[in-house]
Amino acid sequence: MSEGTMQRAAQRDDRDDMRDRRDRRAGRLRRVLVCAAAVPMVFVAAGCSSDSGSDGSGSGSAGQSASADSSGKGSTSASPTVQAARYHKLPKACDTLSNKTLGELIPKGSKSGKEGTSDDVDSRASCSWNSLDSNGVKGSQFRWLNVSLLRFDSDVSRGSGESQAKAYYTKQVQGAQGVSGAKSSQSVPVSGVGNEAMAVRYDLKKKEGTFKQTTVVARVENVVVTLDYNGAGLAGEKTPDATALTKDAQKAVKEVVAAVTSANGTGSGSDAGTTKPSPSKSASKPAGGSSSKTASASPSKSASKKS
Repeated sequence: MSEGTMQRAAQRDDRDDMRDRRDRRAGRLRRVLVCAAAVPMVFVAAGCSSDSGSDGSGSGSAGQSASADSSGKGSTSASPTVQAARYHKLPKACDTLSNKTLGELIPKGSKSGKEGTSDDVDSRASCSWNSLDSNGVKGSQFRWLNVSLLRFDSDVSRGSGESQAKAYYTKQVQGAQGVSGAKSSQSVPVSGVGNEAMAVRYDLKKKEGTFKQTTVVARVENVVVTLDYNGAGLAGEKTPDATALTKDAQKAVKEVVAAVTSANGTGSGSDAGTTKPSPSKSASKPAGGSSSKTASASPSKSASKKS
């Protein structure tokens, strides 16, 4: 092989070697560029992932906030409610007893009913009668009768009218049982009158003579009836029979309870006094109603003090 041929062959080999190196460098460059191009994609993916996570956490926060709000609403206490009062008015106290009954209990004073003063006749009412049946030189029979009605309204701060009436009923019974100077005191439950009733009888000595006193307290739903009845034989007349007085008082209180239920459209006649009204519907009542008057009302004074 000639020198020129060998030189050309060497030159071709050099060119081929240079081409190979260029190709290798170009390949490496392409790989670098591909990687370099891939890096932003990773960043973008990471950024999207971060944003997605942020959105998710934001969504989660919103969900938590919504849940918190929902929880907050759920935990907020509802407006307090109490059971609505069954009865909303009272009958006129002086009209709660029939003329027949008054003629039996107050023989000479059936038409002498004296209505008590009240600033709210739908919540508090009373009426009293007295009788002095003279038998000349033999003396006189004295009778005194008083009917008191107290109605309680439901109130969110004081409770239902019925619960207040129950408490007042108990207070009235205890008051009758604890009269100062009372002798031979007896308490007898009275059946068939309103929701509950108790008759308390005792003797009370006064300068005019010995008085036989009976106090009957009855509750019908949110109304409390207190009936005081006493009698005495004056100026030599015999002392009345305590059992008979108690029986008459129980009959009278049943009539008064019937008048209460009738006045509210839930019964009529004497049978209404033995009927227990159906439970009241629940309702919300604002404070500051007439219950504030009824709740603060003083218990009826015992008949013995008035006689």
